[in-house]
Amino acid sequence: MSSIRLDRFLSDMTSYSRSDIKKYIRSGDVTVNDFPVYDPSVKINTEADAVSFKNCEIKYNKYLYFMLNKPKGVVSATRDDLHRTCLDLLSDGDRRKDLFPAGRLDIDTEGLLLITNDGPLSHNLLSPSHHVDKTYLALIQGFVDENMAYDFATGFKIDDEFTTLPSKLRILSHEDQFTEVSVTIHEGRFHQIKRMFGAFDMKVLSLKRISMGALELDPDLKPGEYRRLTADEVTSLKEV
Repeated sequence: MSSIRLDRFLSDMTSYSRSDIKKYIRSGDVTVNDFPVYDPSVKINTEADAVSFKNCEIKYNKYLYFMLNKPKGVVSATRDDLHRTCLDLLSDGDRRKDLFPAGRLDIDTEGLLLITNDGPLSHNLLSPSHHVDKTYLALIQGFVDENMAYDFATGFKIDDEFTTLPSKLRILSHEDQFTEVSVTIHEGRFHQIKRMFGAFDMKVLSLKRISMGALELDPDLKPGEYRRLTADEVTSLKEV
């Protein structure tokens, strides 16, 4: 894309509606190449023109990719009337109305969450037929042993509607009746890991996703923090 109306450009690149953008343009909140522009219908070149909105430069990107370290208490949704959403954690300059979380983490699960507007990539990452690994760290109330690791590796029946695909369970440490484990699954069923351990009468006390395909959670990101993916990270996800 090279030529586009100014109001459409800003509406596409921000979380504001097109009618709100028109008001901001007419109020002098938008500049093109450092000059105020008051006409929403002005055509701009998305590759050559420098557009600023409220003193913040807005660049054209067809697709955006963010790595978020989702904290507990935040829901993996675009809107929610009761809780903060993962999109609420983005700054105004990064928030766009076409962004969504690629997959979901339960409200009490933390860790890696990809936020993007790339629908085809999200579909490829989440489709069970593509077998994209998703790895979690978990603290389990109970003594996890190698017999359970074998059951996870072969797949097992949880209920009449759900038989798990083969997964990988690694025992990291034991302390009293608590076990630290890592679990790698290819599916994304509702409360899946909690249900898997629940089938053995064990409770998941904490759960954190640390990787998704080739994408690993940045250890420098604190809960609630995010950053854009690097070009290499985006490429690695698309190769998966």
